[in-house]
Order: sequence, then C-alpha cells, then structure tokens
Amino acid sequence: MKRVFSVSQVNSYIRRIFDGDYALRNISIKGEVSNCKYHSSGHIYFTLKDAGASIRCIMFSSDRAGGLNFRMENGQQVTASGNITVYGRDGTYQLYARKIVSDGLGELYIRYEELKKELYAAGYFDFERKKELPPYPERIGIVTAPTGAAIKDITSIAGRRNPFVQLILYPARVQGEGAAKTIAEGIRYFDRNDVDIIIIGRGGGSIEDLWAFNEREVADAIFAAKTPVISGTGHEIDMTIADYCADVRAATPSAACELAIPDIYSILQQITQYRVSLDLMMERKTDGYRQRYERCRRLLDARHPGAMLLKQQMRLTGLKTALHVKMEQILSEKKHRMDILSGKLTALSPSERLRGGYVFAQDDRGHPISSVSQLTAGQAFTLIFADGQIRAVPLPDPDNN
Repeated sequence: MKRVFSVSQVNSYIRRIFDGDYALRNISIKGEVSNCKYHSSGHIYFTLKDAGASIRCIMFSSDRAGGLNFRMENGQQVTASGNITVYGRDGTYQLYARKIVSDGLGELYIRYEELKKELYAAGYFDFERKKELPPYPERIGIVTAPTGAAIKDITSIAGRRNPFVQLILYPARVQGEGAAKTIAEGIRYFDRNDVDIIIIGRGGGSIEDLWAFNEREVADAIFAAKTPVISGTGHEIDMTIADYCADVRAATPSAACELAIPDIYSILQQITQYRVSLDLMMERKTDGYRQRYERCRRLLDARHPGAMLLKQQMRLTGLKTALHVKMEQILSEKKHRMDILSGKLTALSPSERLRGGYVFAQDDRGHPISSVSQLTAGQAFTLIFADGQIRAVPLPDPDNN
C-alpha cells in the first residue's frame, strides 16, 4: 500500500535536505532590496531581487548588531550572507541573513530618484498647485484593477459612508507592462467626463509591483488634470511619484475613499445637532427680543403724551387736594387764633365792664368823665349803662354848701 505523508512531514523532510546542503548553509547573495520592513520586534524582513527572480529574507534582531552597520532601504544593492532553509509552517524557503553589506543603489531606485528630482524642479510637487477636494462629491472616478482588493474595499467603504455617491470604475492595469499607460488614460478619461474626484491606486506591494505609479506618463496625467486626484497605493513607508504629484495622498485605497467621501450619517447627526442648537439659540434670541420689546413698550407708554398728561393731572389733583387740606388747616388755625384774640378783646371792651355793674360817664361833647373835678355844679352829663343811658346832674358838695 502506498504511504501517505502529512504536510508537516513533507516540509520537515525538505527542510532537512536544505539544512544538509553545505552550499546553502553558508551562502552570499547579491541583489536589490525590495519590500523592506523593520518590525517592532527588531527583526528585518526584506526581499532580494534581480532582473529575473527574487528571494525572501530575514535578519533577526540578535544578528543586527554585528551584521548590519547601515539603514537598509528599498532600492539598495546589497550582499547578504547567511543560510537558506525552509520555514516549516508555510513551506517556503528564505535566506536567514547574518551579515549584510551595502553595494550601492539599485537600478529602479536610481531611476526613481532621478525622475523625482526632475519633476520637483518642474513644479509637479508644488503645494500651491494642489487642488482642494470638494466637500460633498456626487461622482467619483476610480482608476484601478477591476478584480483587485482595492475596488472591493472602496465600494464597501463608499456604501457604508454614503450610498448616494456614484462610483465609476475605469478598469486599468496596475502592475506590469503597459500599466502606466492605462492608469494615465483612466485619469484623462475621468478628467474629461465631469467627475468630482479621481482616485488612483492599488493594494500594497514591492517597489516592482508599484512601479507603474512611478512612471512619467502617470505623473504628467496627474499634473495636467483639472479634477482633484487622490493617490492611494497601499503602502505607508515609501511614496511613489504619483503620491508626490497627486493633490492628496492616502496610505491605502480604503483611506483614499474615506478622504473623498464624507460620512453622510455623521453629517445628518451633525445637522440634527445644529438644528437643536439653532432652535435653542432662536429661543434665547426670541426671549431676549421679547424682553427688550416689553422694556421699550413700558418706556414708550411711560413717555406717551396721554400718559404724561394723566400723570400731571394726577399730580395736579394731588397738589390741589394737598393745597385744600393746607388751606383748611391754616384757616382753622387762624380762626382758632381769632377766637382766642376775640375773647381777649371782648374781655377788655367797655361793654363787658358795663355788664359787670360798671357805668361810663361822658359830657355832652362825648368826652369821657373820669373825675368829679371835671364837672361843675348843675352841669348835666350822661351815664351809660349796659342796657341804656340816663342824664344826671352832680349834687352840691355838702361840705361846701
């Protein structure tokens, strides 16, 4: 019966073959660095490639101190020394580098830097020429592969953020020969056909995978476009020429979609909050104006001629009443004083004395007689009583006979 092996057994067998090969246990490989990533653990993951092939590599953090004395970046030419073995879990082989020596820059990296300098001098990257994204786009053109993960992510996010935005796809090649031409054609197509924003991009990859976005043809199309362009090529460490030329750069196609399409549900919620705030402000304003109106109305009523006349009439009535009271008081006081003085005067009048038994004597000329010496014998005079008067003649003095 034919024996059947497990995947683990096969991978382990192949690994033993690699580990038993002396040439693979201590080998040096020269190539261009691509897809280089420094992990938080300290390990470095990268790919070495030449014109026809590539190999995955790793340098552990424990080997970096003695085996690497420079910052490794994409595009560099290096010679990596170590051993090649199979990673049992994935069944893939890779170089475990213990020493890496720099041999200079790779061909692609040199081309990239030269084009970047040329376009920078020509003003392709100037911040002043970059266009602002419209806040509420209705139609968005997307230049990417029709079957890649990028278009799926964009449609999913767009449907979640604002299903009313129209997405239009221009199916383009995003990798390999002719890719740059189709990307540039897609940009020019949308720029002629009235879209609000153009998104170009693809998922992540090595510098070779993304090279179409480093071509002059794509840069020219972006620079000439009157429509805002967002570049989202799925890589965060390095920037492509398209990223520099675009009006906005996004780390991924998904991020590009989020930058282009506002979240309509957040906007609706914000509008609701604005409406509530506006209602409260209007209510406060209305209350303030109502109170101000009442103050003005009271002030106007107080200064109205009729009101002022009524106020003066009331004041006049009050003064009249007060004057009448004062006059009554003064008259009463004067009358009382007059009664007192009248009583005093009456008590001093001759008639009062006459009523007390006294009489008043006067001669025929009406002069008062206050002494007998004023009379002569036989001279008649008048005696005035309280109830009348009589004529009298003085008697002779008996002493004088």
